[in-house]
Amino acid sequence: MSQSAMQPTIAGWFTDGDQPRLIGTQCCDCGTYFFPKQELFCRNPNCTSTRFDEVELSRTGRIWSYTKHYYAPPEPYISGEEFEPYTIAAVELETEKMVILGQVANGFEPEDLHTGQEMEVVVEKLYEQDGTDYAVWKWKPKAS
Repeated sequence: MSQSAMQPTIAGWFTDGDQPRLIGTQCCDCGTYFFPKQELFCRNPNCTSTRFDEVELSRTGRIWSYTKHYYAPPEPYISGEEFEPYTIAAVELETEKMVILGQVANGFEPEDLHTGQEMEVVVEKLYEQDGTDYAVWKWKPKAS
């Protein structure tokens, strides 16, 4: 599956290539990180800044919590085919120390995960439409 043949489901949320990263923002005044990007105002209650730098976030982190979801997300989420339950993980990024909730890569179940386990960002096909594959970022256990 060629990365170049896939289009992101939501543009601007992750980088392309063998080492994908989530794209977020960092407040220029207080240093708080955001994902998805924050561009209007700082959500830190102690800051009134409206200036942000776009940053590539850590591509690795450790599981804070995880579970299996048995319900279909609402629109605009597109599963492409009949809904199947999937595993999600809340991962604390290595450098930024912020927790980001995301789907776990195909083939991994809750039994394969544990709190504190190292994870990394990967990109996988989410669905196909009109001959184009659309991709989304996911968490995958980091290979030792």
